[in-house]
Amino acid sequence: MEDNKAKEIHRAVNPGDVISEEPQTVEEKSEQLAVDSPDITGDHIEVPTYFVVEEPDGEKKALHHVKDAEEISDAIRKARVDEDGNRVW
Repeated sequence: MEDNKAKEIHRAVNPGDVISEEPQTVEEKSEQLAVDSPDITGDHIEVPTYFVVEEPDGEKKALHHVKDAEEISDAIRKARVDEDGNRVW
């Protein structure tokens, strides 16, 4: 019964919103798309499942677009643009 209930939950959500229980590298996570389809206007939309940020110590971290939304917003607020127009995190 529990297996059927778990499958029902997963069918009700966007597959890109489900966090895999299998261990994955940051690189593997960075390649996942939550949405990869045309929208109502016909434009093709791609939304990454994970947003990869680099910590001050140089370590890369994959943030899930739903679970870690607040941390992603914080990272974006910290972004700056240098004098050449390049984004500096």
